[in-house]
Amino acid sequence: MKNEHEFENLKYRREGRVAILTISRPKLLNALNAMVLIELGQAIDMINDDSEVYALVITGDGKSFVAGADINEMKNYNSEEGRVWGELGSSVFNKIDKMKIPTIAAVNGFALGGGCELAMACDLRIASENAKFGQPEVSLGITPGYSGCIRLPRLVGIAKAKELIYTGDSISACEAAKIGLVNKVVPFEDLMDVAIDMAGKIASKAQIAVRYSKLAINRGIETDIETAIAFENQVFALCFATYDQKEGMSAFTEKRSPSFKLK
Repeated sequence: MKNEHEFENLKYRREGRVAILTISRPKLLNALNAMVLIELGQAIDMINDDSEVYALVITGDGKSFVAGADINEMKNYNSEEGRVWGELGSSVFNKIDKMKIPTIAAVNGFALGGGCELAMACDLRIASENAKFGQPEVSLGITPGYSGCIRLPRLVGIAKAKELIYTGDSISACEAAKIGLVNKVVPFEDLMDVAIDMAGKIASKAQIAVRYSKLAINRGIETDIETAIAFENQVFALCFATYDQKEGMSAFTEKRSPSFKLK
């Protein structure tokens, strides 16, 4: 079953429990302007409020994922306008990062600047063989503005993040996988099938446990290990108050497939 929703710069559909959101400005390589970011924030709110959606795939229309922010829109900004612009993108990407459901970036081409930052805001990244990643902002006289300086070191380590940001170099999907920026590299023609299959596999699991796991991972990476372990112990205990824990363990001992109910 597929559900359609109309946006000016986005395409949205559902396949079962999986939502697919496509950035669609193909003539401009899906460059992010203010309207795209506003619509993206609206779409994320809509998906987050949909109790029928268990996972989200974000991709780009055509040959590009997102080639970056729209330079023509921001080239004449003053400092205050630049701050507002950066805060808009960062707030939308942080909203994606904090979604209760798992998110997958299906990177079908260029993921540069804001595009790389959008991919990094997702939980997982699957890339086609032709994808390119990079933070080229220093070549434009600016720093990464949508949390690139923050998320890239967390994913690939400080030294590699500094190298990529200081040089502005782009890297291939295979190199991105080697440094931990990408989870999996697949042929271009298989990208969406692989991403949707992975999202469907995630959606088939006990969703309270999946969402608690996401919380524990995200909370743990931001705090000291003792606090992180204490939080993990809390969500672990909470799982034992759910129907899905009883169903999952009963199904295991009875050698049958579980029927989870998100409760």
